[in-house]
Amino acid sequence: MQPGRDIPPHSDTAGRGQLHSLRIPISVVLLSAGLAGAGLLPAAAQIVAATPPAATSPDDIKQREQELEATRAQQKDAAELQEKLKADIAAIGQDRSKLNQQLIDIAAQVRSVETQIGDAEARLHPLDVREQEIRGSLDSRRAEITEVLAALQRAGRRTPPALLVRPEDALQSLRTAMLLGAVVPELHARAQKLADDLGELVGLRKTIAAERDRLAAGRDKLRDDQTRLAALIDERQRQQNSVEKDMEAENARAIGLSKQVDSLQGLIAKMEQDSKTAAKAAAAASVQGTPASLNGKPNLAALKDPSRMSPAIAFASAKGLFSMPVNGTRIRDFGGSDGAGGVEKGISLATRPGAQVTTPCDGWVVYAGPFRSYGQLLILNAGGGYHVLIAGMERISVNIGQFVLTGEPVATMGTTSQVASIFAANASQPVLYIEFRKDGTPIDPGPWWAANEGEKVRG
Repeated sequence: MQPGRDIPPHSDTAGRGQLHSLRIPISVVLLSAGLAGAGLLPAAAQIVAATPPAATSPDDIKQREQELEATRAQQKDAAELQEKLKADIAAIGQDRSKLNQQLIDIAAQVRSVETQIGDAEARLHPLDVREQEIRGSLDSRRAEITEVLAALQRAGRRTPPALLVRPEDALQSLRTAMLLGAVVPELHARAQKLADDLGELVGLRKTIAAERDRLAAGRDKLRDDQTRLAALIDERQRQQNSVEKDMEAENARAIGLSKQVDSLQGLIAKMEQDSKTAAKAAAAASVQGTPASLNGKPNLAALKDPSRMSPAIAFASAKGLFSMPVNGTRIRDFGGSDGAGGVEKGISLATRPGAQVTTPCDGWVVYAGPFRSYGQLLILNAGGGYHVLIAGMERISVNIGQFVLTGEPVATMGTTSQVASIFAANASQPVLYIEFRKDGTPIDPGPWWAANEGEKVRG
């Protein structure tokens, strides 16, 4: 007899005991309900559920009303947020230090939420893969599921026959018991395997649902933080533009100068010579001197002053302290192959679309705009002959001549790679290029990056 086929109508108490012990750990109802919930019962068992309603049901109407109410609530929350932002900005007024501190704090929050979202997505991926594996396995065993369920149901309905009525009945019962002794253990094992897979699937779906809820909450917070950050950046630039009346003309002049040179070093030299604002920033960088230190070490406390107008830490002495300008995965390193027969002069990070870019150090902006195949390019004069070049963003939010602080938001990534020579494994993934220079020569930025989160400098 094969497992799953009709069990003979006669049984003895031994067979009944085996069936009874089978029904205790393996519930037919539980298996059936679970399989139906997972969409794995045969099609015939789901015909009623699959039949579309003839008309819009009250439940559908109620759901749409709830969605409408949720949309209205979101609009109300957005309006309230805008009003709160206006009040906060009005309270800041012309206090540059308060504005700077809020910018740095909110930018750090945005970077933190971006990290949390990335972590949640990384946790979800293997869970989704495992769910698909289990569903595929269960789906491929539809026939076995049907067979096991049918056998369990038939076994549950059979009642044991009266024994010792006739010798022939006793003999038949003994034969039936022998057959059940072979069938029941195998049936039990098959049903247990199906139940285990189904239990894992149910657990996975609960875990995935919880992770997706956390991911949605993170994205909501990121959206709110980005809205707040955008309002603060607009206010910062409004104040900056009111100081530099000819800012628009100066930016146009800078772009014109960029078209006259072919190299990054040529661009830096041209800007710091021919651009009034960039030259002023370069001059400020050269006359500031070396920031004070404590016992020969960088004075990290100076970073807590959001009103400073010069670097708090000398670039040369800040090794091991800088945070990466953006959250991302390193795809190219300094000194490696650039894919065109040369070597890399900087590093490249694959980032999330729309990721926030912050400054790794204090410095003066000597260029901000498009340049050749680099997309949007930002160049900071960090003093002491050091320059920091950041390229590949979609939008830059600072102006030439502006002094920016460590951790201050300066740009936003787009949705694709803007640097023509660099593409991530995923063609749609944006890439940020970072290069450090000393007296015009590219240098390895590796020694400047913090080894862990606790060592990074904060504004």
